[in-house]
Amino acid sequence: MSSSVVSKFPLLFFIAISIWWGFYYQSNSSLNDFGQANFEFLYLLDAFIVLPIICFLAVKNKKEALLKAVTLCCLAVWIGSYIIPESSKFIWPYLENGRYVVTALILLFETVAIITVILAIKTALYDDVDPDLAISQPIERVLGKGVVAAILNFETRMWTFALLAKRIKSENYQGSKHFTYHEKDGAQSNLLGFVFLIALEMPLMHLLLHFVWSPMAANIVTALSALSLVFFLAEYRACGKRPISIDGHDLIIRYGLFQPLRVSLLNIKHVNSNDTFVARDKKIKRYNYSGAPNVEIVLAEPLGQVERIYLGVDNPQQFITSIKHKQ
Repeated sequence: MSSSVVSKFPLLFFIAISIWWGFYYQSNSSLNDFGQANFEFLYLLDAFIVLPIICFLAVKNKKEALLKAVTLCCLAVWIGSYIIPESSKFIWPYLENGRYVVTALILLFETVAIITVILAIKTALYDDVDPDLAISQPIERVLGKGVVAAILNFETRMWTFALLAKRIKSENYQGSKHFTYHEKDGAQSNLLGFVFLIALEMPLMHLLLHFVWSPMAANIVTALSALSLVFFLAEYRACGKRPISIDGHDLIIRYGLFQPLRVSLLNIKHVNSNDTFVARDKKIKRYNYSGAPNVEIVLAEPLGQVERIYLGVDNPQQFITSIKHKQ
């Protein structure tokens, strides 16, 4: 079984015990002696003993396992405050108060880590280091390689391009030959259109929801809209600066804010032009903003489940010729 599947066991176990014990505590039958056997330690044992053990067995990186265990335990306290009847709570009120202390400590740790990472990234960008490495190295030094690090890599890349795009130079990316994709079918112009559309819509939507629905709903929707605005702004800036590159015997596919994909040139069986629509498929990976992708890459050996990669680039013929020449 793959490590990515195993790493999901803690969350699945947490969901399972929350549903089961929620049903147990809320039922009024012989299962819980008609409400007389609603002991809080039943959920406590699963949430605070079995769940952390599963986290450390399922996740190889111990820092990531500890963070996941603490997060799920805090969620368990929150779930327990709803599913356990008030008359059966003896230890739980203390845990409910303690979760705020734990949450504050986690936020403090995360804030310090984020500030450290930002300073390291800013220093690396000034030193003309590959921007992707400038972002990933400080994060992986703290968290190691894993799902949490990959998510944080993406988020940090988004904020870096949103706030520090002027410090990023395309020529600093690894590779001897770079290819662009921001002009294909007006991709970058379309992204800028989304940025203006969201920026204009936000205040109007906020006022409408504030008076028609509720202030809370207006604040939530506005916060989500602001986050999407940051994403599209970062994507707009990234697609013009992050190139697809040939680096030695590898093809490095960078596309907007996407995680870079490194493909060995020796693993490319065919590279052809394409002019037809490509539907989603688990065996296909698409890097294209609009229209039909204009380059098809057929792999000799699959990367996971991926057998074909489709790209949308500005100059497909030059790209195909360069790949064949390197091969």
